Amino acid sequence: MMGSQRGMGFFGALIVLAIAAVAGYYIYKAVVEGDVAPSCKGAFTACMQNCRRTTTEAPAAQACQEACSRDADACERRGK
Repeated sequence: MMGSQRGMGFFGALIVLAIAAVAGYYIYKAVVEGDVAPSCKGAFTACMQNCRRTTTEAPAAQACQEACSRDADACERRGK
């Protein structure tokens, strides 16, 4: 009869270590980044992308883009 294996063995330990490393990475990213507010430029870009995705008519798209520009200008004024 072959010898019985006790414990996890080398391969099992590597799998547990890999899972722990991945979990640690995501925990680290959550702690370091946290709930950081986007920059004015990032918020403007996201707003413009939302306008392009949600509006199909030209007047509505233009109004949405103008609102994004106003919000970006207000954000820049608050930042200075």
